[in-house]
Amino acid sequence: MVDPRRPKPPQMKPLEFLGSSRDDLAAMPAGIRHDIGLELMRVQFGGQPTDYKPIPTVGGGVYEIRVRDSSGAYRAMYVAKFEAAVYVLHAFQKKTQRTAKTDIELGKARYRIIGGKP
Repeated sequence: MVDPRRPKPPQMKPLEFLGSSRDDLAAMPAGIRHDIGLELMRVQFGGQPTDYKPIPTVGGGVYEIRVRDSSGAYRAMYVAKFEAAVYVLHAFQKKTQRTAKTDIELGKARYRIIGGKP
């Protein structure tokens, strides 16, 4: 018998990859893929990644997971504010200090696909 006072385990939101984001993530080095995967799992369970920042220029509720190793800096843009899923908008390697305009624009376009308003 289940004890009604016992807290229920947190529900895990599904993970939805938009556009080429799954393939882009799969093309990253194994250690980076692993780290980003763990961070996304935290988000799926309602937690926060260990290193992230909001990206309001893409849209409300969009965040960027930040991972670095000897080969460079890698990012995964996601939005978790929708009830249905955690959406991965874009995954990429950063080449400069600032996020490239093309990466921002791609994130915005994919955000609109799921009904997000910039």
